[in-house]
Amino acid sequence: MPRLLLATSNAGKVAEYRLLLNGCGWEILVPGDLDLELPDDETGETYEANARTKARAGAEASRLVTLADDSGIEIEAMDGEPGLHSARFLGREATYPQRFAEIQRHLAGASREERRARFRCVIAIVEPRSGIERVAAGEVMGLIAGEARGEGGFGYDPIFWLPQHSATMAELPERQKNLISHRAIAAAGARQILKELLNEQQRSP
Repeated sequence: MPRLLLATSNAGKVAEYRLLLNGCGWEILVPGDLDLELPDDETGETYEANARTKARAGAEASRLVTLADDSGIEIEAMDGEPGLHSARFLGREATYPQRFAEIQRHLAGASREERRARFRCVIAIVEPRSGIERVAAGEVMGLIAGEARGEGGFGYDPIFWLPQHSATMAELPERQKNLISHRAIAAAGARQILKELLNEQQRSP
């Protein structure tokens, strides 16, 4: 079975991708499996740029097909912030409860419309032999909840309210989240890319 490197050390992402990519025909590895320490540079001006940079670094270091992503939460009343800086909002050492509290401070007195937000995810897949790079993207719309709710998921899931489900992302059963989340939508596109790469490898001498 061909090997696929997930270029992330985020345990939450690794767990989700193992489920989202289950049965895709690739053996999924993480940097620790190969004794690799990959840079986690997110200095690009777009999610795609960051995802491509991380995927290239993983592919170069491992010589394996590599998948990396970048994602974020964009809040309308905060002019799209934290966005690209979601993982570093208030600094890398800040806890998510601290980040939630700061967001609620910004949204104090905000109307329902002003609490509109979206999760975005862009996945990049790099094939090191050919240098081929492909991307897939997903997003989901919602609102910022008045308080954190739910024990599932990770990151900003507890404050991302989905009106159509009357629940935050963190309150959804894992199976349901993995059908509708921004990462799930992007991963569906990634599965198709991986299927095409697998077919290409099987045709190669």
